[in-house]
Amino acid sequence: MHFHILTLFPEMVLNGLGTSIIGRAQRDGLLTVDARNIRDYTTEKHGHVDDYPYGGGAGMLMQADPIMRAYRALCEETGRTPKVIYTTPQGRLFDQNAAKELAKEEELVILLCGHYEGVDERALELLHADCYSIGDYVLTGGELPAMVMVDAISRMVPGVLSNRESGETESFEGSLLEYPQYTRPETYEGLRVPEILLSGDHAKVDRWRRDQSLLRTMERRPDLFEKAELTKEDRKFLKKLREAREDQG
Repeated sequence: MHFHILTLFPEMVLNGLGTSIIGRAQRDGLLTVDARNIRDYTTEKHGHVDDYPYGGGAGMLMQADPIMRAYRALCEETGRTPKVIYTTPQGRLFDQNAAKELAKEEELVILLCGHYEGVDERALELLHADCYSIGDYVLTGGELPAMVMVDAISRMVPGVLSNRESGETESFEGSLLEYPQYTRPETYEGLRVPEILLSGDHAKVDRWRRDQSLLRTMERRPDLFEKAELTKEDRKFLKKLREAREDQG
């Protein structure tokens, strides 16, 4: 999979995505990350890519022309007109399901990073950009959201994770948070690993982990819990849990 990021700060993106699992995947040829500096495509003699917004208001707005020039140059180089994603607090929430959907896209994806007060709306219209948000807060630019999205999408690319299962049994799968996990030593500062995990009974371990995922999601993310698909055994566990809590007052 090939990611092209249009940004004013390419070094920020490349440095952040050049390490750890995503960096290794690039070195192994499983994906590429290219960051283009939008400023390289401006025709303004001083290199400006922003201007004051019509109608007044605080801050500056990125101009449409440098963005479109960068996009069209990329299309000409690749011979394709790929999907464009714009990172903005006004977009659809980027979650695990969105990451899975985008991972099914064709090989090439472009992420546009806004800055200042955002970008001229006409650029988004011309690009037919899909807008995504990583959360209900405002950042100084779109680079961090773009990096988050590349990381999450890349995990779905075959071969990026060394253990395929680790990408299927983690947080948010099935609208449930991941169960608590432990490693050596068995006891640390008076805290022991749950006995069930030392039992060697895989069926009981799997049930315990499922129960813990249900409990953790119910307590920490009730919004997710409402979407979870519950099995008959899940409902039995939750019924026992409610009864135990009622007995305790």
